[in-house]
Amino acid sequence: MVQPPCQNACPVHQDARGYLAAVATGDFDRAAEIVLETNPLPFVCATICAHPCEEKCRRGQADQPLSIRALKRVAMEQGRPGAVPAPTPSHPEKVAVIGAGPAGLTAGHDLARMGYPVTIFEREAMPGGAMAYFVPLYRLPRELVKRDIEAIRALGVDIQTDKALGRDITLEQLKHQGFRAVVLSLGLPLSRKLRIPGEEGEGVLLALPFLRAVNLEGHRLPPGKKVIVIGGGNVAVDAARSALRAGAKTVIMVCLEAAHEMPASPWEIAEAQEEGIEINCSWGPKEIIRRNGKVAVINCMAVKAVFDEHGRFNPSFYEDRCTLMEGDIIILAIGQAPDIGMLPKLGIPLNDRGQLVFDPQTMATGREGVFACGETVLGPGSAVRAMAHGRRAALAVDAYLRGDKFTFQEPSALGALAPEVVEDIERVERHPLPLSEGGRRITSFELVDLGYSPQVGAREGRRCLNCGNGAELREEKCVACLTCVRVCPYGVPVVRAAGKVDIRVDQCQACGICVSECPAGAIAFRMPGVEDIPRRVRAAMKGGRKETVFFCSYDTVFLQGADTSGMVPVPCLGKIDVRHLLQAAELGAERITLIGCADADCPYQRTLRWAQCRVETANRLLQGAGLGEGVVRLLQLAPQEFAHLSEFLAPSAKEAA
Repeated sequence: MVQPPCQNACPVHQDARGYLAAVATGDFDRAAEIVLETNPLPFVCATICAHPCEEKCRRGQADQPLSIRALKRVAMEQGRPGAVPAPTPSHPEKVAVIGAGPAGLTAGHDLARMGYPVTIFEREAMPGGAMAYFVPLYRLPRELVKRDIEAIRALGVDIQTDKALGRDITLEQLKHQGFRAVVLSLGLPLSRKLRIPGEEGEGVLLALPFLRAVNLEGHRLPPGKKVIVIGGGNVAVDAARSALRAGAKTVIMVCLEAAHEMPASPWEIAEAQEEGIEINCSWGPKEIIRRNGKVAVINCMAVKAVFDEHGRFNPSFYEDRCTLMEGDIIILAIGQAPDIGMLPKLGIPLNDRGQLVFDPQTMATGREGVFACGETVLGPGSAVRAMAHGRRAALAVDAYLRGDKFTFQEPSALGALAPEVVEDIERVERHPLPLSEGGRRITSFELVDLGYSPQVGAREGRRCLNCGNGAELREEKCVACLTCVRVCPYGVPVVRAAGKVDIRVDQCQACGICVSECPAGAIAFRMPGVEDIPRRVRAAMKGGRKETVFFCSYDTVFLQGADTSGMVPVPCLGKIDVRHLLQAAELGAERITLIGCADADCPYQRTLRWAQCRVETANRLLQGAGLGEGVVRLLQLAPQEFAHLSEFLAPSAKEAA
């Protein structure tokens, strides 16, 4: 199946298009349900996901990509999805997962949903891995991690803490306990050292123990300290921003990479700089100089290149170009390592470089029935990438236990939008994500990202282009009248050499105009909610009503609390057909009102002209049938006017120009 680019770029292939549409139409319950269908850590991902989906969002070709992660958060905060029942065990084979980080939790979650009895063994006192111990509280409140983990437990997954492989349990013991497969998800719990002169001793800290102490033990720095953080990745930025909140007088970062090469997320770098953290790029530590045993200065060399001619990480320096940076405390955040030295004693082999023997195709280790996933074998990366690897390990285990060969293939994605289509897309600016003010937020560990309100979230969600979810030609009905070619405002339908019309599904902007205008009824619509309009009209007209209102479902969020009985939501007025209006009249409506958007955020403003045409056509037909004049009217309301809807629905209210 060809996926929209946002879904395809997501490592766990979340149906982003689906939950964005639900948020845009104010259906937050449905949005949360869609998220939960494929995401075992929805609150975590809604808060800290690196959102690779946004990099591929095709609206970025026209203006800016949607704020997809923030909209997932709106879905999870506002939605009340139905309870997910615990799956019925359908497989007798028990599976053990070692490690309760993102990969291990996902593997356990997926295997439980497949019907396997799953036990996760976690060596720490609480599950969650880096999410629970190392990610700063100002990025991820711990109650969100707990909510996700409790939902996994509710599936029947047994999570046992303080159980370390090699210390408290062995593979032989697991085998005797009836476990038929084991998934290793051991993460990267160790910080790497620099191994330069002056490194050992007071005042030099490792990033992960520092973050753990700050997050869990409330560790604070002595007042007045100047902190230097070595590293350019996300952990380095986390350590720097945490040091500032832990009481550092000043914090500077030093990294090998040039600014454009830094591995940290751009938004994390920007927020760190907003908070006053100075970043010194293209410098590499040479030695730490101490005075009276205490850290005083770090001597750094200018970086010639970070990578060698083969693209491998192999820094080179200008050893005669050095600079001195003063500091009292140095935090090393130059990388993480796995803690797997005990594996050979358990019969799980390592290679010559001390790495786990691992087949990325089968997810198998060098021991029968033992699989691996996550950062231990992938290296450092985002939580969602580790989750996807945990999902793949779960599929591999399932295949192994069923005696099948494991194969895995990533789905394909829609390509880019054609330039001529991009040219016609209505520009709608991305809604900025509200953050707490930089000077204020460094005084506490409260969440920096304040999130969208439901109303702003809905408006941001309507910017979605619904890629691949628009019009679809039914060739057997097409009479090649070319109406669709004439009416499409984006130039999507084209005439091929053989004289046949091709509605390019991958380019369609889902405005819906062609669906109603096609005289042969040869165009279907993929977006949910369009084919269902006649049923909604019947439901609205029940009880002998004399009046009905069609409104754009993108405005639903502005109708919260209003009485919408007798009203028909449609996903944009451009998708209303004259037949829908006549149907309402046939069922007894003596007055029919269409409410469209008078909102600059509406990406389909040009569709209102077509809605007006349909109003005029319906009125002409109804008048010809002797059912009165001006039965149907079109109003345009701005978001703030929905609070006074009853006034606008009064018979004397002025129609749209």
